[in-house]
Amino acid sequence: MAEPDSALDARHRSTLEVIRRVSPYLWPYRWLALGNIACAILSLLFAFAFPKLTQFIIDDVIGLQKRELLAPVVGALLAAFLFRDLFTSLRIRINNVFEQNVIFDLRRAVYAHLQRLPVGYFDARASGDLMTRVIEDVNSVERVLIDGTEQGTVALLSVFGVLAILFATQPALAAIALVPLPLLAAGALWYTLTAHRRYRAQRRAASAMNALLMDNLQGVRQIKAFVREQHEDQRFTQRADDLRKGTLGVMLAWANYSPAMSFAAALGTVLVLWRGGAQVFDGTLTLGELISFLLYLALFYEPIGRLHGLNQMLQAARAAGERVFDILDAPAERADSKPRRPIATPVRGEVVFDNVAFGYGPDRSVLKNISLHARPGQMLAIVGPTGAGKSTLVNLLPAFHEPSHGRILIDGQDLQDLSLESLRNHIAIVSQEPFLFNGTIRENILYGRLDASPGELEAAARAANCHDFIARAPEGYDSLVGERGIKLSVGEKQRVSIARALLRNCPILILDEATASVDTATERLIQEALHRLMAGRTSFVIAHRLSTIRHADLIIVLRHGEIIERGTHDELLALDGLYARLAHIQNITFIEQAFEQIP
Repeated sequence: MAEPDSALDARHRSTLEVIRRVSPYLWPYRWLALGNIACAILSLLFAFAFPKLTQFIIDDVIGLQKRELLAPVVGALLAAFLFRDLFTSLRIRINNVFEQNVIFDLRRAVYAHLQRLPVGYFDARASGDLMTRVIEDVNSVERVLIDGTEQGTVALLSVFGVLAILFATQPALAAIALVPLPLLAAGALWYTLTAHRRYRAQRRAASAMNALLMDNLQGVRQIKAFVREQHEDQRFTQRADDLRKGTLGVMLAWANYSPAMSFAAALGTVLVLWRGGAQVFDGTLTLGELISFLLYLALFYEPIGRLHGLNQMLQAARAAGERVFDILDAPAERADSKPRRPIATPVRGEVVFDNVAFGYGPDRSVLKNISLHARPGQMLAIVGPTGAGKSTLVNLLPAFHEPSHGRILIDGQDLQDLSLESLRNHIAIVSQEPFLFNGTIRENILYGRLDASPGELEAAARAANCHDFIARAPEGYDSLVGERGIKLSVGEKQRVSIARALLRNCPILILDEATASVDTATERLIQEALHRLMAGRTSFVIAHRLSTIRHADLIIVLRHGEIIERGTHDELLALDGLYARLAHIQNITFIEQAFEQIP
């Protein structure tokens, strides 16, 4: 699925905007940040002692033949290096804790917001792309704050501190050392203005490749069944090549930029050596003073080079920040300020659709004028051809989508007035293709109610007709189901999902019947489990087999998003309409298939 770029392109964020948005995540760890910077400054101060001590050794100790001072001064020089590296080690330790805490908080915030986005958001985005944003892009955004704050602060302090020393000691040489500065500034400006486009292309290419990889890993059996390995290899090669080209574009620009800046810095050093050497010959400058100046000059150009590296990091973070904030800025479900209350309990399960309409857009109307009434404990079956709006209709009940017109009531309470958590806590869903998490059978059943006791767990499994096959498994309830439940058969997965719904024990049930893909014996077991599950619950059943809906309290027939018939099985047969024609088609088991054969 292609990545939607409209939201990103509409909000190109400046680097300062990225920094402003992520800065609040630093505030809880401000003391770590200050300790980090303090250690860096102390390390820098001890590094500043090296050139001056070197000058003293050359001019005063060696030049004046003061042998007795050599050992103490060398000892002082060694101590300066020791304390410099000790504070550097402490800084790295603090920085690592600081960095991981901020990454954790930012990633948790992004994931938490993802959980609160509407279903439609995920329909328009590939899972691999979202994974790239949560894992890789969060890291890139974090680095500019952690490394940028610490290294940038220290680099600027170093530049201005050394510059003050240079002008205080040798102002003429200091002025010569600044000759390359316009070249350095121009190079930094060029890189800043052009890098964002390259980094954005690289991040998009990485997301596209990760999205394809996830699809292929999940669909590996289909790939093998249709012998499409070579085709998928070509597709992946194309995505990987796009990433290669994008990364090479970034690297090529850096390969031009970094050496050019290094050469400009070297030009300053050469000019100082040329002019300073002449002053040494003239006797206006000592050799120790020249060497000291050159050492300080190295401490001046080194942080400038580090600032260029931080500029590269900033541009990468800016591109990644757009993608992270695209998630954080997406409106959550029911993001309006309207106050909502919990559903009144106990919930009886009376459901009313009052003239409900829904569409995925102005030109994509799916449901029109839907009105129905399900009384507590009733079974309501929904039939219709593919695309009639059956799944959309039941998805409105847990508010996966919001009606564009009309209202839905549970026990007389408008869904718009209810909190989503409270509403969904009273609705259980068993889908046609049950999703099992990559864990144990126990964990998947307990997902219905995490605090259930072992006895309640087993009772739900027995009621769902899955205890026997679980007991035969090597690890019993602790057997791993594999990714998406691949280690279980279709019927076993379905019964585990029914056990999960039974354990949830909700008054309202949404059931997309899943007996079409199983054998007769398994179908009987599932049907028995479904009857136990629906007992005493208001059930909405998307029906595929007549055997499931014969005893429904109400059957509605959907076509083109409208209810065209309603009644019990016998009433619809007596009506002699579309449903009756379907029911009399010989050897047609699946209602949807029957619909396709009727013009």
